[in-house]
Amino acid sequence: MPSAEKALAFAQQNQAQYLAEYQDFLRIPSVSTLSEHKPDMEKCAAWVAGQLTGMGFKNVAVMPTAKHPVVYGEWLNAPGKPTVLVYGHYDVQPVDPLNEWTAGPFEPVVREDNYIYARGASDMKGQVHAFLKALEALLKHDELGVNVKMMIEGEEEIGSPSLRAFMEANKELLKCDVVLNADSGIIEKNLPSIIYGLRGLAYFELWVHGPDHDLHSGTFGGTVLNPAQALCELVAGMHDADGRVTLPGYYDKVRTLSDEERAELARLPHTDEGWRAMTGAPALYGEKGYTTIERAGARPTLEINGLYSGFIGEGSKTVLPAKAMAKISMRLVPYQDDVEVEQQLRAYLEAKAPKTVRWELKNLAGGPAAIIPRDTAAVKAAASALEATFGVKPVFELAGGSVPVVVLLKQILNVDSIMLGFGLRDDNIHSPNEKQYLPNYYRGIETYIRFFANMAG
Repeated sequence: MPSAEKALAFAQQNQAQYLAEYQDFLRIPSVSTLSEHKPDMEKCAAWVAGQLTGMGFKNVAVMPTAKHPVVYGEWLNAPGKPTVLVYGHYDVQPVDPLNEWTAGPFEPVVREDNYIYARGASDMKGQVHAFLKALEALLKHDELGVNVKMMIEGEEEIGSPSLRAFMEANKELLKCDVVLNADSGIIEKNLPSIIYGLRGLAYFELWVHGPDHDLHSGTFGGTVLNPAQALCELVAGMHDADGRVTLPGYYDKVRTLSDEERAELARLPHTDEGWRAMTGAPALYGEKGYTTIERAGARPTLEINGLYSGFIGEGSKTVLPAKAMAKISMRLVPYQDDVEVEQQLRAYLEAKAPKTVRWELKNLAGGPAAIIPRDTAAVKAAASALEATFGVKPVFELAGGSVPVVVLLKQILNVDSIMLGFGLRDDNIHSPNEKQYLPNYYRGIETYIRFFANMAG
C-alpha cells in the first residue's frame, strides 16, 4: 500500500498551525436553526470552500439549496482509482443555555485536560477540519492516489431537509464508489471503533378517544371507559414478559446475528454495571436471550417517548379525560421496513383496542436501518488506518441511533458509507461545554491520511 510518509510527517510538524485554523473555524457561529445566523452560515460555507480551493480542489462551489448551501469540490486526478465522496456538515447546534458555558461558546479554549471547548468542536467541525488537513497534506506531497469529492452540508442539525433534493438533482456530480462519513465517533479515547450498522426509525403518535368532553369522575366513573386506562393497557400489552415486542410479524424480517458477529460485539469494552451507572436506573431490562450491547444496537425496540391525558397540574382534579395520547418510537434493524411496521402496529391496535373507545394513529417519521459489510476494501482500509494510528486493532460497533444521510446515500447513489470520526460519548455534543479531545483530533488527521493511502492501494 502507498505509505504517505511525507504527508504524515508534514501533519505531525504542523499541529500548531492546524490548531490555530481549527479555532478560526470554531469562531464562526454557524447555527443553522436560527435565522439571525444566516450570514454566519454563508461565511462558514465560504470558509470551507476557501480551504478546498487553497489545497487545489477543482470545481469548488457553494451550491444553494432551499435553505443553507452545500459546499462541493473535487479532485479527480487518479484515473482508474476509486472515487471517495467525503460527507460532513459545517452547521452547529444552538448554544442554550448560555449561562452553563464556562467560556464563550464561540471562543474556543484549550484546557489542561487536553480538550478544546467550543460549540461544534466535536459535532462536527473537528472531524471536518481533520479530513481537510489530511487531504491538504497528501496533495502538498503528491501522495493522494484516489479521486475525492466533497459534500459538506449546512443543515444536518435541523434534519437535512434540503439534502434529498440536492442529491437527486446532482446524482451524476456525486457519483462515487464509497462514502467517507466523518460524522461519527469512537468507543474510548485510546480504543478506535468502526460503526458498521445503524438502526432505523418509526415514530408515531397514538390518540385514544372516549367521551366527547372531559367528565366528572364521580358521576361518570365506572360507566364510561377511561381513555387513559385504555391507552395504558394497550401500551402495556406491546411487550411480553420476556421483553419482546408483541406486534404481529414484528420479528419476521429481523436480521439474525452470527456467532462470529456476537463474538466481535463482545469485544466492546462494556460491563452491565457500567451501563446501568450511565443510565442511573435501578437495574437493566431488555429482551431475554441477548446481551446489553446486542439489545442496544442489534435488536429492534419499541419505546414510549411521552404520555399525556387529563389533569396533570399541581393538586387534584377529579376528571375522567376525553382523550389520551402516547408518543411511540421503534428502532428498527435490518431488514425491517418502517412502512410494514406501521401496518403491524395498526393490526395490533385493531385486534386489541376495545370497542368502547376509538383510536387514531399518526405517522410522524420513518426510515430504514443501514448495515455495512465488514469485508469490503473500504472497511479494511479504514480498519488498517485506525490500527496503524492508534496501535490497537479497532472494534466493530452497531449503533443504536439513526443517521439518515447514510440511508439517503444508499437509496440515491447506491453506495455504502464508512463511519470514520473521532468524537467521544462524553463530548457534550448539543450541550453546554462541548469539547473535543485534541490528541484524537491529531490522530484523526493521521488516520484519514492512511485511509486515503490504503484506498489507493
